[in-house]
Amino acid sequence: MKQTQLFESLSRSEYVAGVDEAGRGPLAGPVFAAAVVLDPDRPLLGLADSKKLSPAQRDVLADRIRHSALAWCVASASVEEIDELNILQATMLAMRRACDGLTLAVSAYLIDGNRIPHGLNGPAEAIVKGDSKVPAISAASILAKTARDAVCEALHEQYPVYDFARHKGYGTVLHRQRLAEFGPCPAHRKSFSPVRDALLLHKGVT
Repeated sequence: MKQTQLFESLSRSEYVAGVDEAGRGPLAGPVFAAAVVLDPDRPLLGLADSKKLSPAQRDVLADRIRHSALAWCVASASVEEIDELNILQATMLAMRRACDGLTLAVSAYLIDGNRIPHGLNGPAEAIVKGDSKVPAISAASILAKTARDAVCEALHEQYPVYDFARHKGYGTVLHRQRLAEFGPCPAHRKSFSPVRDALLLHKGVT
């Protein structure tokens, strides 16, 4: 793995948190983020971008991460915050909450993508495709993804007509068909154009 400038400036004794999000693209549900500080003396095998892992693999790794990491935190921004702030700012908010929730002081944050949340209490570096390059970011992507999937499973129980357990809120053909048929529910992001379009067809549905 190619070392970044931030990596090179830190000693082995300093704590570095990997940070990633899950759920920017879906039409429904909160956006999640996680921050993870891995233990360099307890490397985890099998870490990868969460999108490249099966649900079963993610669940196993998430359990291992929670038990072996030096610190971790999962946070979210609600559908209401997404609609009020926009999805980018809500994602940055979820990331900052995850970083703020860590139980130990870290020396730096490694953020997946090309943007850094404002207000972090330390230096940070954005790494494009970091979830496939940096183990701590891979771990964060797994925790964020599994947490969000669990919420979508709960949404499926609450609003079964949309089949959230299958598409996890993404704008699949099935999801858009159900939106057109039943209109949005409170879990839908009304600032997203497919949801707005469905609202126009189902006036009075909130």
